[in-house]
Amino acid sequence: MKTTLKLEELLMFVLGILAFNQLNFAWWWFLVLILTPDIGMLGYLVNSKVGAFFYNIFHHKALAIIIYLIGMFYENEKIQLIGIILFSHASFDRIFGYGLKYNSSFQDTHLGKIGNK
Repeated sequence: MKTTLKLEELLMFVLGILAFNQLNFAWWWFLVLILTPDIGMLGYLVNSKVGAFFYNIFHHKALAIIIYLIGMFYENEKIQLIGIILFSHASFDRIFGYGLKYNSSFQDTHLGKIGNK
């Protein structure tokens, strides 16, 4: 099952790349911005609860899709780009087992504990 989930996330990451390709931005923007959602980890400097809250906001695919759709509605490619980057980054993270966080610690995710095989 783990392999199937990773394959699904990989295909969603590819979908994000294809969506990005529909925008009028140079390719290097995708490479520069793909890690920016990790800014949500800064909440862990406060405590695990704040960290999990902000991490989950920046890594929630439904929120990413909503942002993208708002960009489509307003025909605003910058807003679409934000949604695509959030979506693609979340998929990329989940390929490697970094899921949405529980309040207990950074290692406790909806995909299991980080570092456990």
